[in-house]
Amino acid sequence: MKKKLLSALLSLGMVTGLLAGCGVSTDTGSAPASGGSTETAAAETLAGKETATGDAVEITWMFWDDLEATEDLMTKGYKEVIDRFNSDYAGTYHCNVITTNLEEYDTKLNALIAAGDAPDLFICNPGPNLTQYVEAGVAADLTDILTDQEKEWYDSFSGGIFDRITYDGKIMAVPTNFAAACVFYNTEIFEKAGVEPPKTYDELIDACEKIKAAGYTPVACSAGTPWCLSMVAGYLCDRVGGPDNLTKIADHEMEWTDPSFVEAGAKLKQLSQYFQPTAAGDSNDQATAAFYNGEAAMLIQGSWAIAQINGNNPEFEPKCGVFQFPAVEGGADPNRMIVKTDNLVMSSKTEHQDAVIALMKYFTDETAQKYTAEVGGKIPVVDGIEIDYDKAPKQLSYVQDILSNMTGSFGFYNESLDSVEAGDTFDNAMVEIFLGSATSEEAFQKVQDFYTNEVWK
Repeated sequence: MKKKLLSALLSLGMVTGLLAGCGVSTDTGSAPASGGSTETAAAETLAGKETATGDAVEITWMFWDDLEATEDLMTKGYKEVIDRFNSDYAGTYHCNVITTNLEEYDTKLNALIAAGDAPDLFICNPGPNLTQYVEAGVAADLTDILTDQEKEWYDSFSGGIFDRITYDGKIMAVPTNFAAACVFYNTEIFEKAGVEPPKTYDELIDACEKIKAAGYTPVACSAGTPWCLSMVAGYLCDRVGGPDNLTKIADHEMEWTDPSFVEAGAKLKQLSQYFQPTAAGDSNDQATAAFYNGEAAMLIQGSWAIAQINGNNPEFEPKCGVFQFPAVEGGADPNRMIVKTDNLVMSSKTEHQDAVIALMKYFTDETAQKYTAEVGGKIPVVDGIEIDYDKAPKQLSYVQDILSNMTGSFGFYNESLDSVEAGDTFDNAMVEIFLGSATSEEAFQKVQDFYTNEVWK
């Protein structure tokens, strides 16, 4: 039953992102961490590539984690894909890997694109992040390749999985896995504090109070990596206001100053009082480590974190439970879930399309997809894969039990708005609420001002 779950889930309406486009700017934004120019950043990134020998056709794939230094089990799985591809195609094709950290990924990818040195293949989030590459002509149209040349491969994917990566009927990316955002919790800390997994927001706050009284940090969250904070905010916005809010915003029928958004922001501020003291500066990796090292009782994250948790602390798995983000009493449907896929985008400028397609197929073949579930704890995107769920991480079965009751799905709020800039504005507003530099009313007024001046004008 579980291997058929994805098709049913995606039919519930994964497409809630408002995919309005924006162009890729040659201005890559903030300066590189080294303080050098964007050209220097691009050169440093390229210098990290592996190299091939002989006459093999070389292609590049860009990823947001270090394949060699990581303990993340999904990243290790991607390394196995690359190693297997390079071994099987030795002398014919060879993939060089460009890596950077997640926080700098978009900046460095855009620097390479602006320099005319786009990777042949790169990973990308759905929503405006992908839309900008589609609108700028950076992403290759894969429709004919998938539906004609590689139809057997295309037909193997779960129904609906291409919906959020399809534009005007054109498929612009290939997914590698599927994940949902939940709340991970330390069962031992919960037992010591005398609390049960909360089903409502009020119960969550009560649990946080009891956990704090027991001497533990209630929630680990990164405000230093804004999307982590805005993911929590997105859940609160949806739990308070419901699924129509973003549609009404897009249709200019509602403003960001609506009481439902303001209430969600106030709840974010209230919940954030229970974050670890270093949350303002902590990265996502640091916040996640605080959880799997037993310093915090809860972590609000996607099921992509399973691989990171279990890879860094395998002994933690037996005491890692999962529950869905709680309902807001008097609010909207509590069974809607934030879901997303990781996606592969082929450059429209690649001169080695056959090699790139061959590599993409390796990411979605049976070996890779079994690893995705049985080791990485994420949901495969291909049907017909026989998964040994006794071998898979315990957290995966918990996530799937939650998803079995899902009534609808939506993307990250910052990935569901009209542009990357709109998403950044939302992220920054949530950080201001967290820091106390703006009230919820003031923060959402800034989001509204952006829409008034940049989106609705």
